[in-house]
Amino acid sequence: MTGTDQTTTTFQAAANGFVQLAGVVQPSQWGEPALGVWDVRGLVGHTARALSTVETYLTRSPGEPTISSPAEYFVAALNDRGDSEVRRRQDDAIAERGRSEGSSLGPNPIERLVPLATRILILVESADAQALVLTPFGTITLANYLPTRTFELTVHSLDLARALKIEHPASLDQAIRSSCELAGQIAAQRCNSAELLRFFTGRKTTPGALSIL
Repeated sequence: MTGTDQTTTTFQAAANGFVQLAGVVQPSQWGEPALGVWDVRGLVGHTARALSTVETYLTRSPGEPTISSPAEYFVAALNDRGDSEVRRRQDDAIAERGRSEGSSLGPNPIERLVPLATRILILVESADAQALVLTPFGTITLANYLPTRTFELTVHSLDLARALKIEHPASLDQAIRSSCELAGQIAAQRCNSAELLRFFTGRKTTPGALSIL
């Protein structure tokens, strides 16, 4: 992949925006509420996994991908959630991984995040776009996996900015646009796509939370 590739540059923007936001967290803010069961540290820990999994899952092994697009990746992940009890266990596991990752960042998380982001960006720059990434939900090319990481980094960076009561950095704007496009692609494949379209266009929707995820 090259620095001029749009997928790569958008991922870079999302990674840099996340690190920029994490860098302004004050020592007293790490324990403040952020998202659901996560405090700021837990949210940052969870979001950092959008970087580290690129390194963990990337393989040089040849083969054919089983997932053909970023949207299909999210649909596969959502279909894997099963019944309410399975979803509860998965949610608990995700929450715990976020807390664990946040704790592993130590007393000054930015000192861990900057080298992590730098290492992952160098890895992405040097990797073949068609290299396989072995995820828990199937095999996908790096070119199709990166937009899913951009999406995670961007959505949770916005969560972090809201928790810190600050504006998101302008460097995230490109990644936000890309994530909106991916959100639309995911929505089109969901069983509630008609309701989501009504929501996007300002129509009334059925009661309850409405989300593509």
